[in-house]
Amino acid sequence: MTTDDERRAHSDRVIDALLDSLRRNDMRAFADQWAPDGSMEFPFAPPGYPVLRSRDDVRDYLEDYSTTLRIDTVTERRRHHTLDPHTVILEFSAEGVAVQSNSPYRMDYVAVITVGSDGVRHYRDYWNSLAAAAALGGAEALSSGFGGRDE
Repeated sequence: MTTDDERRAHSDRVIDALLDSLRRNDMRAFADQWAPDGSMEFPFAPPGYPVLRSRDDVRDYLEDYSTTLRIDTVTERRRHHTLDPHTVILEFSAEGVAVQSNSPYRMDYVAVITVGSDGVRHYRDYWNSLAAAAALGGAEALSSGFGGRDE
């Protein structure tokens, strides 16, 4: 039987892999951390922004990421373990360049991540969509740069 400490350690390894893949701009490795039916949602995104419902959706969403953003630095601010050993709240920042506009990109994130034995089960990404849109050149650029609208 797996203990809570072992579950937390597994969750931490998955989160370490997520952060490492962001630092390397390796979005395929980022998506590979998802469970096949793991989801990703953006509660603070504009209406109609996509909800990702599988590892394949995450891959598709991030497919053109490097043509939209180049991340140079990812800094973990805080990692909060919750009472549920599968769920972690992660505070981090990313800095880089919005490729199309050549504008600086700096964003603070709070992610609530639930990890199962087969990877990320649920990722809630609380980011500032207005700041992202401004860095990328507007709301339309934000939407087209990351998988379009949810249908």
